[in-house]
Amino acid sequence: MRNILILGDETLAPYAQALEGHGYAVSLQRPGASEAAQGSFDAAVLDLTSIGEDATAKRFLEGAHAADSPAVIAIIGPEQMAAFDPAQSPDDFILAGAAPAELCARVRQALWRRSRVDDKNTVKCGELVMDLANYTVHVAGRPVELTYKEYELLRFLATNRDRVFSRETLLSKVWGYDFFGGARTVDVHVRRLRSKIEDRHNTFIETVRNVGYRFRAG
Repeated sequence: MRNILILGDETLAPYAQALEGHGYAVSLQRPGASEAAQGSFDAAVLDLTSIGEDATAKRFLEGAHAADSPAVIAIIGPEQMAAFDPAQSPDDFILAGAAPAELCARVRQALWRRSRVDDKNTVKCGELVMDLANYTVHVAGRPVELTYKEYELLRFLATNRDRVFSRETLLSKVWGYDFFGGARTVDVHVRRLRSKIEDRHNTFIETVRNVGYRFRAG
């Protein structure tokens, strides 16, 4: 289940209800609420017409295009249109008062552009299909048995496709900051992962010389 943060006042309750109706787990928080700064979210909906200089909103906007940040959808007013530059931070925006169905569509679109994960928590790339809800992987219809770390490595790369990650970054994102192993650990797991999901018809993980690895979108 995808986790969505809505940062704004109680007038946004219809948006929260609509997103919940589409199967999302939604947390509606008022500006300044300490809970809003906690937890892991797949998308953040920020009502810029009411939250002003809220620190949490600013943090989400400033980090909107980081690899591990949530997708950001801004709600803006007509008076903000002239000065608003969607290329600067948010993944998308809607005008205040837009129908809940429009917000749901934009959240779904932003999540798909960001991670290529659909509403059924499925990642698809060619003949590779990952069911994130059931922790299963299939290639050309064939089930693939992966260890937990192999699965987590594949999930991270596949939901951040076309982005190059160093071995050090993969260690911190997949193994955690408290892991004491070296970069060799990543190479070993990538090699094992490739042996299970790739063949002469399917190549998914690309080595970027002297940098690291990336998941190929095509």
